Amino acid sequence: KGLFVKEIEESMLRGEIDFAVHSAKDLPAELAPGLRIGAYPVREDARDVFISRGNVALAALPQGAKVATSSLRRKVQLLTVRRDLEILPMRGNVDTRLRKLAEGYCDGLILAAAGLRRLGREDVAAQPIAMDLMVPSPGQGALGIEVPERGGKAAEFLARLDDAGTRLAVEFERAFLKAFGGGCSTPLGAHATVQGRGVSMTVFYAEVDGSRPRRITDSCDDPARRDAFAAALANRLRAAK
Repeated sequence: KGLFVKEIEESMLRGEIDFAVHSAKDLPAELAPGLRIGAYPVREDARDVFISRGNVALAALPQGAKVATSSLRRKVQLLTVRRDLEILPMRGNVDTRLRKLAEGYCDGLILAAAGLRRLGREDVAAQPIAMDLMVPSPGQGALGIEVPERGGKAAEFLARLDDAGTRLAVEFERAFLKAFGGGCSTPLGAHATVQGRGVSMTVFYAEVDGSRPRRITDSCDDPARRDAFAAALANRLRAAK
C-alpha cells in the first residue's frame, strides 16, 4: 500500500506540499515518521457496488457469467456465494472500466460506491452490495488528509474538516489492519460502525486461494482499548475455522 503514497509523503516531509488527500483504504497501516492524519472528513458510502450491462442484479446473473475485479478481497467474497461465476481481472480508472463493460469484456463489474459518487457518476446504475455479503476494505469510503506532525496553518484549517465519528470508525479499522498485517494482495475486509462511545466491527479474511473464508463481528465500548481489541480480533480471525 505504501507505493501509493510514498512519493507524496516524501514531498510533504521536504516541505514542498502542506498536506495530502488520500483514499483512507490506500494508506499503509503505519504512516511515515513525522506525519499524521489531520482530518477524516465525513465518510461516504463504504459499500461495494455491482454494475452490469442491462442492470441485471447480481443474484440474477446466469450460470458462468463473467464479473470483473482485480481485488482479491472482492473476488474471494463473491465466489463464496456464487462459485459458478468467472472472475476476470480489470484495471484502469472508472471510465475505462465502464467502457470495457459496455464493450462486452464482462457481464458485470464491482467498484467502490464512494468512487462513483466522488466522480459525479450517479448516472451509473450501481447496485449496492450488502455488507453481510461483502465486507469493505479497511478505510473504504473515507478520505484521510495527511499533514506533518509539526502542524502549521494548513493543519489548523484542515482540522475543521475532521468528523469524530468517521475518525473513530476508521482508526479502529486501521488498528485491525496493523494488528493483522497484509496489503493489497490479501483478501482482508474490516468495517466499523459507531455505537455510543465505541464501535461494532465486522472483519473478514480468507486464504489467498479463497479457502477458509471466515467472518467475525464484535463490539468495543471503550475507545481506549482500541489496539487491544483490534489485536484480539485479529488473533480470533486467524484461528477461526
